[in-house]
Amino acid sequence: MTKPELTVSIPTYNEAKNVELMIIRVCDTLRQAGIAGQVLIIDDSSPDGTAQLATKMADKYPVKVYIRTVKEGPGPAILDGIRLSDTPITCTMDGDLSHPPEALPGMYKLIKEGQALLVIGSRHISGGGTSDWIWYRKFFSWGARMLGRFLTPVNDLTSGFFMFDKQILEGVKLSPVGCKVGLELMVKGNHHGKVVEYPIVFTERAAGESKMGWLETERYLRHLLALSLYKLKRLARLS
Repeated sequence: MTKPELTVSIPTYNEAKNVELMIIRVCDTLRQAGIAGQVLIIDDSSPDGTAQLATKMADKYPVKVYIRTVKEGPGPAILDGIRLSDTPITCTMDGDLSHPPEALPGMYKLIKEGQALLVIGSRHISGGGTSDWIWYRKFFSWGARMLGRFLTPVNDLTSGFFMFDKQILEGVKLSPVGCKVGLELMVKGNHHGKVVEYPIVFTERAAGESKMGWLETERYLRHLLALSLYKLKRLARLS
C-alpha cells in the first residue's frame, strides 16, 4: 500500500446526514487524481452517530476516526486534526459538503510543484463564489474580511478550507481563538509569503444545522485582536 502524503482532516459534530457522502467524494476525488491520501474524521462525540458511520466507512475507504471526549467547538478539533496528521501535507475542510472536495487535487498540485506552502480555498477570487447566500450573510462575510485586512493580503481570510505543507509549523505556536485556524496560519505560519488562493464555490450545507452563531462571531473578534497584537509586536521587533 502506498504511504499517504495528504491527510484531509474533517472536524464533525452531528454530521450523520453528510459524513458518508463526504468521505466518498473526498476519497474518490483523490483516487481519480492519483493522490495517496487519507481522511481523518475528528468528531466531538456526536450523539447522532457520526463517528460510528465514519468508522464503518473505513472498511472500504482510507479513513481514520478520532473521537474527542469533550465538545469544545471546531477550533480545538481542527488543531487536533493538525496534531494527529501523520503526512507531509494536511488539509482542513468542513464536514457539511459546503467545501468542494473536487478542489483538492488543484490545491495539492500547487504545494507539490513548489508554488505554495499554504493554499486557501477561496470564494473571493476569480472563479470562486458562494451559492444561495442571502444578502445579510454576504454583508457579515464582507465585514469579517474587512476587519482582518490589516493581518493578511489574502482575499478570503476567513476560509475554513485550507491545505499546507507541515513545514510551516516549525517553531510556531498555534493559539487561535475560535475556529479560524487558517487565519492563524496565514499570520503566524512560516510560509515565507508562499500563500496561494485557489478558487472554490462555497455551497450551503446539504443537511443538518449550521454550527456558526454569535459565540463564534465573538471569538472571531477576539482572535482578530490577539493576532493584531501579535503582528504589531513582531513588527516592533523587526524595526
